[in-house]
Amino acid sequence: MAEKVILAYSGGLDTTALIPWLKENYDYEVICCCINCGQAEELTDDNLEERAMATGASKLYIMDVVDEFADDYIMPCVKAGAVYEHSYLLGTSMARPLIAKVLVDIARKEGAAAICHGATGKGNDQIRFELGIKALAPDIRIIAPWRMPEVWKMQSREDEIEYCKAHGIDLPFSMGKGYSRDRNLWHISHEGLELEDPSMPPNYDKMLVLGVTPEAAPDEAAEVTMTFEQGVPKTLNGEPMKVSEIIMKLNELGGKNGIGICDIVENRVVGMKSRGVYETPGGTILMAAHDQLEELILDRETMEMKKKLGSEFAQIVYEGKWFTPLREALQAFVEATQKYVTGEVKFKLYKGNIIRQGTTSPNSLYDADLASFTTGELYDHTDATGFINLFGLASKVRALKGQFPEV
Repeated sequence: MAEKVILAYSGGLDTTALIPWLKENYDYEVICCCINCGQAEELTDDNLEERAMATGASKLYIMDVVDEFADDYIMPCVKAGAVYEHSYLLGTSMARPLIAKVLVDIARKEGAAAICHGATGKGNDQIRFELGIKALAPDIRIIAPWRMPEVWKMQSREDEIEYCKAHGIDLPFSMGKGYSRDRNLWHISHEGLELEDPSMPPNYDKMLVLGVTPEAAPDEAAEVTMTFEQGVPKTLNGEPMKVSEIIMKLNELGGKNGIGICDIVENRVVGMKSRGVYETPGGTILMAAHDQLEELILDRETMEMKKKLGSEFAQIVYEGKWFTPLREALQAFVEATQKYVTGEVKFKLYKGNIIRQGTTSPNSLYDADLASFTTGELYDHTDATGFINLFGLASKVRALKGQFPEV
């Protein structure tokens, strides 16, 4: 009996070509696994199972993990304020560990000896998939064809199409070139074409999928109200919803109003720079709304530490180190900070902007009497004299010793 391999399958050209390639080079029984993290279009293909079977697969799993993705992977990043290199909201990064986990689950269920993915040797995804698999199933073999030039001879889309034709596979794919995209509930990314030249502007008219540019957004603002309980969004414009449903609705509202379009050059884990355009309309709004509420509730020291650790959390997720003690420890810290992050935020969406319209919380640390310029019972202006003397003591001593700063 042939050993089994679990193939991370999308139904696209790369993974379609991988099925006959695996059977030809390893004599494996190929079991395909398509994991729904909210990518929409590929899972609406009625011919997905038929194509997998016709290409040589023995079985196709379609796993819906949208709610798990939203609750257990997206929300920890939102609560942490995890942003990579100031701009990237980790849309692809946070989905990969979940995909690795599901692939391992199916491999265990099927008694498979190997897991195969189609990530290239230049990108971050190979690292994220494989670190996840190694952490959860160190005994399972990983097959990464793009890093196996002795047996993987295809180096382009055209090569893959010719390979499939030679194996009698009738493809619905054209020879035309487009953007390389990754989509899930949180975002869609775009790479390739004019984006490979950093001096060129993005062709947004041809590129955008989830929304429009700020210039094309309506002239009238959209008003939004959200409530949170312990850092988790609960209602949107008065309607209770699951986190996944809130993100989907925010994607619609944000996309329509030109929110969340990000053109960045980022540093990949493997050492090179790459340019991409990310559309994250709902994610941008959710992160901003959470920040809006949090700043009313967290004390200064906690906010400062959380900001530092949020950057570290983003780095960990970006590098594929989700299943590590450090991620667990940082997430535990973040969860502790969310105990009182409950309340309501209001804002407007207008031509790419998120404009605050007020924040309320039963746990707010804002005190109008303290913040005003009048003297209240809790604050005596004269107390500031001693505080400043102590706070500035080191600077004064340096100056007395003749160690003056350069001006």
